[in-house]
Amino acid sequence: MAAVPMTKNYLEAATEIAQEAGKILREEFDRPAHITYKGDVDLVTQADKRSEQAIVERLTKYFPDHSVAAEEGTGHERASEFRWHVDPLDGTTNFAHGYPCFCVSIALAHKDTVLAGVIYNPIYNELYAAARGEGATLNGKKISVSKIETLATSLLCTGFPVHKRLANPNIHYYWDFTLSSHGVRRDGSAALDLACVAAGRFDGFWEFGLQKWDTAAGMLLVEEAGGKVSDFNGQRYALGGPVILATNGHIHEEMRSVALEISKRDPAAPLRR
Repeated sequence: MAAVPMTKNYLEAATEIAQEAGKILREEFDRPAHITYKGDVDLVTQADKRSEQAIVERLTKYFPDHSVAAEEGTGHERASEFRWHVDPLDGTTNFAHGYPCFCVSIALAHKDTVLAGVIYNPIYNELYAAARGEGATLNGKKISVSKIETLATSLLCTGFPVHKRLANPNIHYYWDFTLSSHGVRRDGSAALDLACVAAGRFDGFWEFGLQKWDTAAGMLLVEEAGGKVSDFNGQRYALGGPVILATNGHIHEEMRSVALEISKRDPAAPLRR
């Protein structure tokens, strides 16, 4: 039996589905959180599960031949070079504690190239969207990265893992970048951090150990808004890579230089006991 033809273009579909999932998150945010755990501290809420179910069902309907990789594991593999990367609730810990900083992140990649991405913050009703080669938007209006030219005058953002914190060296980078900039924010949603770099609200972002669904949409947003994304060595960031550096482009080399200096000191050493 022939597959059902695609009914929507990629960005249109991602936008519609993210907004649907956002409604679910908004509903769940107004009621007591029902929490379970993956391991000791990595929590999952009913909102994650409901949001992911809705997203996967709709993507499967529109694009039955595409693979779907979703954080809570309800996606599926297909014999396709197209793969959707889905984070149904980025910022689960924030959500569970009633802190209104979380989002839905949906992106489509062809092999390793992200084609379309959407990040939706349902609390502020902000929808960031990008299609490769077509620029980035916030609620339909074009956005671009900031024009800040020095690290000293920049506002940065980063994040920390919820587990294996002693094995993560980021506190050392946080210390140095805090002293080298106007400040560093830690809001607990990598997808929103990247979206805010694209919108010019932050000038740079770095983090370790992020998954593909954490960064796929945000990476495209930053690039389409005129920014730059790489690893600390200046190589193009590969989805799921160990470290990501995303900036407005102007401060990229300065941030990269600071990060490399920190790495030469073996910053994980003080964390070993």
